[in-house]
Amino acid sequence: MDIKDSVALVTGGNRGIGEAFVRAFLAAGAAKVYVGARDPKNAQHLVDEGQGKVVAVELDISRPEQIEGAAARCQDVSILVNNAGQFAMQTLMGAPDLSAARSEMETNYFGPLAMCRAFAPILGRHKESAIANVLSAGGIVAVPGMGGYSPSKFAGRAMTTCVRAELAPQGTSVTALIVGSVDTRMASHVEGFKETPATIAEAGLKAIRKGADEVDTDFMAIDVRANLARDPKALEIAMRRSLLGERVTTGRQGPA
Repeated sequence: MDIKDSVALVTGGNRGIGEAFVRAFLAAGAAKVYVGARDPKNAQHLVDEGQGKVVAVELDISRPEQIEGAAARCQDVSILVNNAGQFAMQTLMGAPDLSAARSEMETNYFGPLAMCRAFAPILGRHKESAIANVLSAGGIVAVPGMGGYSPSKFAGRAMTTCVRAELAPQGTSVTALIVGSVDTRMASHVEGFKETPATIAEAGLKAIRKGADEVDTDFMAIDVRANLARDPKALEIAMRRSLLGERVTTGRQGPA
């Protein structure tokens, strides 16, 4: 798919990986980029940078009425990037109740699915269209320390595969972007080297251009995938040890 002259919508687009996606689309010649943000004021810096090509849209993907509103407003979208996500930093057994896990599933699975459903008819009007779902290396290997986040990303990956099959007849490519350790607020607790958000965005645009099914976007995602293929049980044990605060040598420090 050609990025030039496309119209993109990026959820969670006002900071981190989403912000990098907005800038990458502009640099690649996109005609317009919608920035989905819970508070559009937080995307004003991108609106200013875009010089008329960036539009901030109020969008909390856990609220169906806001998804419907965004779909009604953004009728020209040809590329959807589901980037918004939530990490509650609570374990499944240690959390006081299920509210954190339910919220993570709502934001990381049901929200992107609802976005796909709302925008599929819009994307189908274009000769070329694409969806890119920003997922996690914690969605290809279970990470106990991530609590409900890891299972929700597993669900998001499975959903991506199913949506890809359903939208294939209309020519919409659906890509899973597997992300490891990135220098964002969500991963501020992670020690060691972290990739830049711009690197993830560039990998994402490359995947969209190619119509790739699934892409590992950074060194940690690639490393986790390799260790999963080599010895899945050893990787599971390493992730278990990371929950106890031990140094992990397999899969580096665990996906974030």
